[in-house]
Amino acid sequence: MSRRGVTVARSAYSGPEDCNCLAVRQAARHITQFYDQLLAPSGLRTTQFSILAKLRRLSPMTINALAAEMVMDRTTLGRNILPLERDGLIAVEQGSRDRRIKELRVTEAGEARFRAGMKGWVQAQRELEKAFGAKRTADMRALLHAVAATELGI
Repeated sequence: MSRRGVTVARSAYSGPEDCNCLAVRQAARHITQFYDQLLAPSGLRTTQFSILAKLRRLSPMTINALAAEMVMDRTTLGRNILPLERDGLIAVEQGSRDRRIKELRVTEAGEARFRAGMKGWVQAQRELEKAFGAKRTADMRALLHAVAATELGI
């Protein structure tokens, strides 16, 4: 197809039904619901489990640093950490180097809840891999990590 003397592949003119953003969001909601279902016995939702996992590995972290790691805006992260703080799973404390900064860390109760969630998470990982195959699942994860790391004009 030619437009103003430029040849463009037909796929560039696909309709809204081929929207990449919609497809990713639908898949994300579907997978999130699946993981939430398997994490439910632990009392954690997928996002909460992921926050605890990041903090276990990288804490203490500022809210801004955690938001960047989670690819979330600070406001959304703030709404997600409130129940974790309320339930005593994370602590929000003054920074060790700068007392004006708030740092997050996992508490002992958070560690215990995370360990309780591991059973459901492992089951979700295995079932997803069983449904799509180990290679396709690993390839999907690598592609999605690459997408998340791309600036895309942001």
